[in-house]
Amino acid sequence: MTDYSKYSKLSPFELKDELIKLASSKADKVMLNAGRGNPNFLATLPRRAFFRLGLFAATESELSFSYMQEGVGGLPKIEGIEARFERFTSENRDQDGVDFLRRALSYVRDQLGLSASEFLQEIVEGVLGCNYPVPPRMLRISEEIVRHYLMKEMAGGRISSKNIDVFPVEGGTAAMTYIFDSLKENQLVKAGDKVAIGMPVFTPYIEIPQLDSYGLEEVTINADPDAGWQYPDSELEKLKDPAIKIFFCINPSNPPSVKLDERSLNKIAKIVREDRPDLMILTDDVYGTFANDFRSLFAVCPNNTILVYSYSKYFGATGWRLGTVALHRDNVLDAKLAQLPKDAKALLDRRYSSLTTDVPALKFIDRLVADSRTVALNHTAGLSTPQQVQMVLFSLFALMDEHDSYKTTLKKVIRRRQAALYGELGIDMPDDENSVDYYTLLDLEKICAKLYGEEFAAWAKTKFAANELLFRIADETGIVLLPGRGFGTQHASGRASLANLNEYEYASIGRSLRKLADEYHAAFAKSGKKG
Repeated sequence: MTDYSKYSKLSPFELKDELIKLASSKADKVMLNAGRGNPNFLATLPRRAFFRLGLFAATESELSFSYMQEGVGGLPKIEGIEARFERFTSENRDQDGVDFLRRALSYVRDQLGLSASEFLQEIVEGVLGCNYPVPPRMLRISEEIVRHYLMKEMAGGRISSKNIDVFPVEGGTAAMTYIFDSLKENQLVKAGDKVAIGMPVFTPYIEIPQLDSYGLEEVTINADPDAGWQYPDSELEKLKDPAIKIFFCINPSNPPSVKLDERSLNKIAKIVREDRPDLMILTDDVYGTFANDFRSLFAVCPNNTILVYSYSKYFGATGWRLGTVALHRDNVLDAKLAQLPKDAKALLDRRYSSLTTDVPALKFIDRLVADSRTVALNHTAGLSTPQQVQMVLFSLFALMDEHDSYKTTLKKVIRRRQAALYGELGIDMPDDENSVDYYTLLDLEKICAKLYGEEFAAWAKTKFAANELLFRIADETGIVLLPGRGFGTQHASGRASLANLNEYEYASIGRSLRKLADEYHAAFAKSGKKG
């Protein structure tokens, strides 16, 4: 019998690689990697629009240097650009993506009240990538559009887009890297400070504060699986500790894939309002667009919260590396900067002196931009302009979808996949109004209990450690599940993404897991237990 215990001390990423290696080594089985979070669906219309825009932009460029050799263009001109664009959309109206561009221009002009000519010039130059990003934080009209999108999806329109600043970055992971670095450089967190982390959570977010670069002391805020993976009041009460400088969470969570309910949001808001007006909050809301009636912590604690959102999952754009950091213009981070002691302010004056003569007036989000380019290279900071244009087209695609047709379709796809998995497994599908279902957390002990009773579940629990069971699953079925314990869960479980395989493959996963459970139960019965 294979000894799986040798895998017990692997790091989460080593463990993932070994699971894949083991599952893919079986010539008689098709590997089904349900551990990946990368979706196999994507938004095509805003991509078609991007490429059509690129063709129009190339033509605009060639108008500038028409006297030169073919293949050489110049910077596009704003004069007459609306008329030329109207002619382009009319002549190419049958091409997929062109009508979307026409409607997008109308929406920007008529619904958002922005200049159509300036918007066209910005996205034409942007898609060509012919200029540095100016301003370096974000292109001006692009930021207006992304603000509207973020506040619609993350705050339900409860916060005016005029009151926030946005910094687009290379995905959510870059956002976290930049934020932690700037918090440290600006002495808003120091080695030995406490950071509260909502658990379970994406594994790297457990590891980052532990790095020598930060040396933060972690305080866990544990979600209760028996209460729908919400944080109990007793856990949230920990945030009243003034030694905790920042609270970090993923909402909806990873891997349980559950959004914070109204009680949790209100409890956190009450603690901030009455006990911790100084508390910094960092929330990663990448899965928020898959939830029903989603509200970010940014919506209830806007002055205390750094909002991180990535376009990667919802639009199927992990390779585009599109993330955003958003801050309310009246925020606790800027207030804390003003309250720093004189010696700290003197150090920061020297750090940012190349940017401005009035360093105290430099906002945290602009320090974040500068720090992302080691300050001295701030003039060439910013996400590439073609990336910003695709971000804008994604945002407009969602803003213009008045009936949320795209969102509804994705939700149906994910829930059909979930139903296929649980249907073949032979147990009821989880039913929780707060569940997003991008992932499903398969609690191995609970599954055994639902199938064959508590006595069998207790017996099975003694036979394999959680990770060992996942390796047996990979070895015998070719299915890769990530261990829940790697995300900080307290129970033996496996995380399955519902976004990256097809419906029949999730049915196959359910059948394979049920077959394995049946084999365990046969051994249980043979051992003399009744079950």
